[in-house]
Amino acid sequence: MSDDKVRSGMKGCDCCREPAVARVREPDRYFCATHFAGFFEDRVARTIQNDNMIKPGDRIALALSGGKDSTALILVLSHLLPAWENVHLVALTIDEGIAGYRDETVRAALELTTALGIEHHTVSFQDLFGNNLDTLLVGRERAACTVCGILRKKVLAGAAERYGATKIATGHNLDDEAQSVLMNTLRGDLPRLVRDAAQENPCFIPRIKPLSLTSEKEIAIYLMVNNAWKVLPECPYTRFALRAEVRGMLTKLEYRHPGTMLHLIETKKKIGRYCAGAQVSEPIRRCRECGDPCSADLCQVCRLQHSFG
Repeated sequence: MSDDKVRSGMKGCDCCREPAVARVREPDRYFCATHFAGFFEDRVARTIQNDNMIKPGDRIALALSGGKDSTALILVLSHLLPAWENVHLVALTIDEGIAGYRDETVRAALELTTALGIEHHTVSFQDLFGNNLDTLLVGRERAACTVCGILRKKVLAGAAERYGATKIATGHNLDDEAQSVLMNTLRGDLPRLVRDAAQENPCFIPRIKPLSLTSEKEIAIYLMVNNAWKVLPECPYTRFALRAEVRGMLTKLEYRHPGTMLHLIETKKKIGRYCAGAQVSEPIRRCRECGDPCSADLCQVCRLQHSFG
């Protein structure tokens, strides 16, 4: 490191003499742009390997919203793909039909997959349910995230099956996972806290989360050093979500007490181990109307459609 850099207080990369662009607290290290990208991709690769997420011959359906998390995920997987035998990616974008928001992100997803040469398909609420999300939510805007989540899950699972996927990859990051643990705790929802039905039951295509140990901040830096950062609109329904409040709370806690989010994830795993073998939810059966796997006579989607009238 030059004397000028030392005098100015500029931190250098722990791997070379270049100026650092990021500090990683776990472990506490400074990285330049090149070494940060390498560190980021190595950690994702280890996450995939440690949890045996991808196997030779897999066809991975990647849920590509066009936002930062799924953009980082498709970039990482496209870089790691050559190391896996006969593994293929297909990107799936769900167009819920949200005015002033979804058009831009769908366009971003299309541009990205075209540049990477990855197969891409867009599926819409309008085609599958006969209406866009904005129309379905009239008079029930405060339930936006619940309604959208139920319908998106249905659309994604159906599209993944249609295009021959053996796994579904989502861009859920460390912040998302920690928020979910806290939200499910606040709701007293033990089944959701201790298990992921999509991973445990053969009725579902397994879901994988390669970014689950990577923070939102690190994803932003990764996109910036890869010149892939884009300013896109935020979903207008976010303001109604409990997650928005939980996110703000956890962000403050993580800043004051580094490691809080990882501790929440570890707590979930411990509770899952304690509950191993216990019946914490209803057994899987088939919806009497659509035939999809569910835990009641009617699946959530069919119940929603009845409520829409």
